[in-house]
Amino acid sequence: MNLINKKVTHKRFGTGNIVKHNETSIEIHFASESKKFVFPDVFEKHLKLHDQSVATSLEQMLEKKEMERKEEELRKEKEREILRKQHELRLEHEKLMKNHKHHPESQMVFWCDTEEQISAFEEWRVFSGVIKSGNNKGKPNKPSRLHQNSAVLLTTVDPNQPEQDRKILGVYMVNEKFVGKLCEDGYIPAHSEYKLQLTEQESEQLPFYKYYVNEKSPDKMTWNTGKYRYFSNAWMAQILRDIVSLKTDPKEQELAKGFFKHFCKMNKILAQELPEPNGALMRS
Repeated sequence: MNLINKKVTHKRFGTGNIVKHNETSIEIHFASESKKFVFPDVFEKHLKLHDQSVATSLEQMLEKKEMERKEEELRKEKEREILRKQHELRLEHEKLMKNHKHHPESQMVFWCDTEEQISAFEEWRVFSGVIKSGNNKGKPNKPSRLHQNSAVLLTTVDPNQPEQDRKILGVYMVNEKFVGKLCEDGYIPAHSEYKLQLTEQESEQLPFYKYYVNEKSPDKMTWNTGKYRYFSNAWMAQILRDIVSLKTDPKEQELAKGFFKHFCKMNKILAQELPEPNGALMRS
């Protein structure tokens, strides 16, 4: 917009001519002196153009600028709100971390169907499923017992095989920042380092019920319903210890050793005092 030589009236300095202007400033020569102002802000309250057509164009420009200013302010307000919520979550996370007490059964065993056997290892996460009834029907299950000391055991059993043949496919430590009580979407992500997938031959040597037993019905090997079960920290440690002995690849064995050591540390388990597996299969 060319405003050079356009006449204006200033509330304080009277009538003058525009002699210079750019995107941020404007210079006006009045009767006795020249003055510089912020452009286009000075036109909002203090300065009026005599040329009506140019004044209309300038007004439209000011309206557009005001709209952009409001949009920018709204964007910043949304950013502040996001930061505020993140701060609240961080404080809640720190509080939960500080006050957290280890549950003796804070591990998860998950039943992977055929599709999940692929996605679980590609994405390294599982979905806890949805609530089937009540006020929260349809919402994701909240794995509230899981914390940074927890691991997720991935298992499966073929449809034409009995439950006692359930085998272990792999295992991962939950993500370093994961807190089950704060999980809203039902997804349980893996640790950046501690995650292991077993070969088919290794899985055949790790039947789930070698470790797991329902103490209320020790002679039964049943799953019933649901995608997951919580189970003993000690049982998970036994499984990790046995995975170490199964792995023959040097890199994977080193990872398994580190995983086992980290798990024991997080769960205050002394590896040398860990008993041998005594699951349902060992008692039949």
